[in-house]
Amino acid sequence: MSNAGKGPSQRMLRVGEQVRHALAEMLQRGEIRDDVIETTVISVSEVRMSPDLKIANAYVAPLGAKDDDAVIAALNRHARFIRGRMSPALRQMKYMPEFRFRLDTSYDNFQKINDLLHSPEVARDLGHDDEDKE
Repeated sequence: MSNAGKGPSQRMLRVGEQVRHALAEMLQRGEIRDDVIETTVISVSEVRMSPDLKIANAYVAPLGAKDDDAVIAALNRHARFIRGRMSPALRQMKYMPEFRFRLDTSYDNFQKINDLLHSPEVARDLGHDDEDKE
């Protein structure tokens, strides 16, 4: 079954959401002993599973961190530990996925789009200045 050209399967989405919940709970409990991770609130926005469910790409947003890259590097350094700690929460899985952490930049992208939509040039093109004349 080829997944080329299509989005993720229902199974990939369902498992990704289960992994996201388990990962968020583990981070919330503070099980990782690392100064960078312990002092940062980390939001797990999405987990994308590979088609064979052996790789979990976790998109995280460090909230209030001075250095986002340092948080991502720390999470990737502890990926094997995290994988081991996730086993009880994901015991229904045949294989425990390998974790790869990525910075979630979607909020930044949304902010850029929002700023563009509210810029005077775009507002003029969209005809919002007509409302002001009424």
